[in-house]
Amino acid sequence: MRKWVPQMFLAATMLVGAGVAGRAEEASTAKSVGNEGAKVSFWLETSLKRIFTNTAPGAGDLQLIAARNGKIAFQVGFRNERTQPVHIECKLEGADDLKPQVRFVGLVPMPHFTPGTPRSDLEGLGSLPGLVPDPLWPLSNVEIGPMESRSFWVTLNVPADVTPGPREVKVQLSLAEDKAKVELPVALEISSLVIKPRRDFPVIHWWRGEATWDYYKTGMFEDERWWKLTRDQLKNMLDHGSDVVYVPVFFNRRETFKHPCQLLIVKEPKPGVYEFDWTLVKRFSDMVKEIGFTQFEWSHLWIYWGVENPMRIYKKEGDQYVMLWEPTISGFSDTYVNFLKQFLPEFKKFLTEEKMLETSYFHLSDEPGPGQHVQNYRRARQILREIAPWMKVMDALSDIEYGKEGLTDIPIPLVSAAQAYIDAKIPHWVYYCCGPTGPWLNRFMDTPLSKIRMSGWLFYRHEAKGFLHWGFNYWDKMEREEAGDPFHDGSNASYPGIPFGDPFVIYPGPDGPIDSIRWEVFAESLQDYAILQTAGIAPSDSMLAELKSYADFPKDPEWLGKTLRKVLKSPEGVAGR
Repeated sequence: MRKWVPQMFLAATMLVGAGVAGRAEEASTAKSVGNEGAKVSFWLETSLKRIFTNTAPGAGDLQLIAARNGKIAFQVGFRNERTQPVHIECKLEGADDLKPQVRFVGLVPMPHFTPGTPRSDLEGLGSLPGLVPDPLWPLSNVEIGPMESRSFWVTLNVPADVTPGPREVKVQLSLAEDKAKVELPVALEISSLVIKPRRDFPVIHWWRGEATWDYYKTGMFEDERWWKLTRDQLKNMLDHGSDVVYVPVFFNRRETFKHPCQLLIVKEPKPGVYEFDWTLVKRFSDMVKEIGFTQFEWSHLWIYWGVENPMRIYKKEGDQYVMLWEPTISGFSDTYVNFLKQFLPEFKKFLTEEKMLETSYFHLSDEPGPGQHVQNYRRARQILREIAPWMKVMDALSDIEYGKEGLTDIPIPLVSAAQAYIDAKIPHWVYYCCGPTGPWLNRFMDTPLSKIRMSGWLFYRHEAKGFLHWGFNYWDKMEREEAGDPFHDGSNASYPGIPFGDPFVIYPGPDGPIDSIRWEVFAESLQDYAILQTAGIAPSDSMLAELKSYADFPKDPEWLGKTLRKVLKSPEGVAGR
């Protein structure tokens, strides 16, 4: 087990967003304990603005509106102007039926801003480079140091059968040093709208099994602790709206690993003859079905960035994992085509027996480019059509040629390339990763939270058919079989190529996942998607007209608050417009 993180990096809560916060016309000021110059101030903030260590106190009240069968989050800020640490505890009154969750927002280092991004698309100017609020620790009683601001993250879970209408929730804060108590009012209005489950918009995040055993120092598939940690991570993924689970039947990395996360056991009793043991694949698929996943994504068949070489597929010889072929062989060689002819029929048989064939997504190769890559992709697709005509494929690729030729069944362009697919009326998913930066939609550690929250709105407005992201729990150093330290380096030792926050949205807690603010707000955005869907808002509705592209859209909390409040205040009035 790795040495645990120091106090300065603690954080807490879990958000999923299902409502919106606002201020009264004459908001009250922060409440304080102590004399001027030695006081501790308390205030309330929405889930759309980070509270940095130098953030000044805000308003002492908050207005929320939330849909039923959803979640809503807000923050409780506090600032210690004293020269000594203080101990603060946070509780809620009047919210027992909302199952309140209080977490402490921790800090992690962010020594550099995301490159290529204007000031208007950064949050934390004047605070960063420095410490950024991100991990959410399950703590409601904390110690904070002198002359600093911190916050709690509070999540309310609104039942589907709760009575609509106004109610008051009180945030109660205790300051141990003064034996003082402060109360902050939250005016909560519960909308009559009951959120229905999101439909026809699958969301995928790639998880890394090797990152878990590298970080926690567990064994591989023989280690029950690894299975428990993985289960907890994947349940967290589903709880945050990512509803398609990746099944690593093969290991999708270019690097040679001593311990590849490959569930399929491959044997080669004699050269060119293969046997497949599906035991671990079935154990994993049974586990994720039990968690609640009903859609599945499977490994690529050609290695990424060119469709030139086959996947790095391993067989086990004793305690060693050995590649079946040299990684540089052609992806169109007789060696690899022979393997596919043996593997793909067995793959279909497994999927059919497990009743997963109709709810599965398949890949050919990740992120091919233009030119020769298109030719390679076309050739590989023809091989699949001959051997496995039942297999429809999807891939992250941005060149419009793939969509125009129908080389892939589900093209997934970067958000910065999606407009070409929109203009050509080609159905597609979208993705973002280490790019694009600048004005484009993304979710780095310095991306404004209000911008991240617009994800679901933009997916809905531009009628994307799904979303894919690579960075769920990539805690290894980039392209190395070595654990990184996500609590101290959010780029996995790869800045500036990898912006801070891109490789992961959860942190490795001592016994399970720790959520990030970015992950919570992204989940809120998916809930907004479901709200728009439930309310019957058409993607072409005039209220969404300002969402012109994945770069040109409102990025301020005020627009979001006003628009979402309009939907939640009168769902019957806007449905079916």
